Amino acid sequence: MKKAKIIIDKDFILSAIDPRVYGSFIEHLGRAVYEGIYQPESPFADEQGFRKDTMALVKELQVPIVRYPGGNFVSGFCWEDSVGPKEKRPARVDLAWQVVESNQFGLNEFCDWSKKAGSDVMMAVNLGTRGVAEALNLLEYCNFKGGTKFSDMRREHGYEQPHNIRTWCLGNEMDGPWQTGHKTASEYARIATETARAMRSMDPDLELVACGSSSSHMPTFGTWETTVLEEGYDAINYISMHQYYGNREDDSASFLANNVDLDEFITNVAAQCDYVKGKLHRKKNINISLDEWNVWYHSNEQDKKLEKWVQKPHQLEDVYNFEDALLVGSMLITILRHADRVKMACMAQLVNVIAPIMTSDTGAWRQTIFYPYLHASTFGKGTVLNTLVQSPLYETKKYGEVPSLDCVAVDHEEHGELVVFAVNKDLQEDTEITLDLRQYAGYGVKEHITMCHENLKAVNTEENPGEVTPRADGVSKVEGGVLTAVLKSKSWNVIRLAKPDSCGQ
Repeated sequence: MKKAKIIIDKDFILSAIDPRVYGSFIEHLGRAVYEGIYQPESPFADEQGFRKDTMALVKELQVPIVRYPGGNFVSGFCWEDSVGPKEKRPARVDLAWQVVESNQFGLNEFCDWSKKAGSDVMMAVNLGTRGVAEALNLLEYCNFKGGTKFSDMRREHGYEQPHNIRTWCLGNEMDGPWQTGHKTASEYARIATETARAMRSMDPDLELVACGSSSSHMPTFGTWETTVLEEGYDAINYISMHQYYGNREDDSASFLANNVDLDEFITNVAAQCDYVKGKLHRKKNINISLDEWNVWYHSNEQDKKLEKWVQKPHQLEDVYNFEDALLVGSMLITILRHADRVKMACMAQLVNVIAPIMTSDTGAWRQTIFYPYLHASTFGKGTVLNTLVQSPLYETKKYGEVPSLDCVAVDHEEHGELVVFAVNKDLQEDTEITLDLRQYAGYGVKEHITMCHENLKAVNTEENPGEVTPRADGVSKVEGGVLTAVLKSKSWNVIRLAKPDSCGQ
């Protein structure tokens, strides 16, 4: 059996965890909205048309914030079309996904849904086909109490109190030539900065996210960030990152190592932020919003065959397998290991579209990636400890030698709990880990959750939703102040440690 060592110190704290790193994303795309979170004709619908089965799973995930309404969709979005009496709302062509948007679910419905789900809203403004004036009108509609054109319009629509949305994205992926209204770095920097300044004039305490690069492989990556930051540093709080991975060559070893690329991407974006901070002689940090991340590739070929200009097609409906869940676990660990700079993150997306939750007319179920997301959002609270990992290496075609063990430790002092998240990416051998816990005197194993499957391609379906599920069957113990645990080959692990009065020992 291979062996690995994890080293932590109770006083070596990396950062407190911002709960918003467990955010998600709903875009007007495919069946994310229609048939995902909203389906008035469904037997599962509540009085507002929201699917109660979907809502229950979203609440299970404890999603703290949801980005809306896009995504690529936002760059052609006229928010005014999505409010007011539904019979008067126009259907619109959506160039981003080449479909027709009915606007039967819109801004106010989403705010209502978010309240029921217990989530805050991260609202995106259209800086593709629109600009400063339209962003201000939207902000006035959402946040101004009353007595003005757009705040009174909201009140006429049945919403007397403001939505009070605090977090706003200044456009979406404006570095991408696929984006409606794509801009150069300098063009985007200018409009984003002017929009940010104007929005702050109306509501000074907003948190604003500027568009960074839409992947680490964009040819403009790096220069885009510095251009945007040099122009808008004083007006924004965050710069965004987007990153997706796929296993198109059926190379599982390299696929599971993709978090190495994510780690480097985050490190480089933070470096760009700090470079501009130093250059401009500023004191505040610009932090990172990783507001699109996931595995995405299964549906690519299927989507090429879809009929265009229809409503709510089965679009981007990846069916996730077990190895996808392992990589999602490693990506969550990577996000936590950068908790000092990544303060918001949104798994894209939440329902049906590259999502942990799937629905049909007869029910909703959890995909494989649901579980690491659930465990992180539930148990990954408190502070991240600076976690050193001495791990065996394995060889990959894409990245060369990489660690076979991904791991991070989280101290939830308020609950008297230490949580270790770990992925063993070795496809053949189990790994025994040790962790010195003498600083956590009296702590024992409260629970060791594992998710394992012999078949990396195993999936959960509506007919068999429990094919890949976690179990509390991990082999671990604490003796002499040292945790010893066996991590099965190709496994996701959550080891919860606590004092005897909490763990029954």
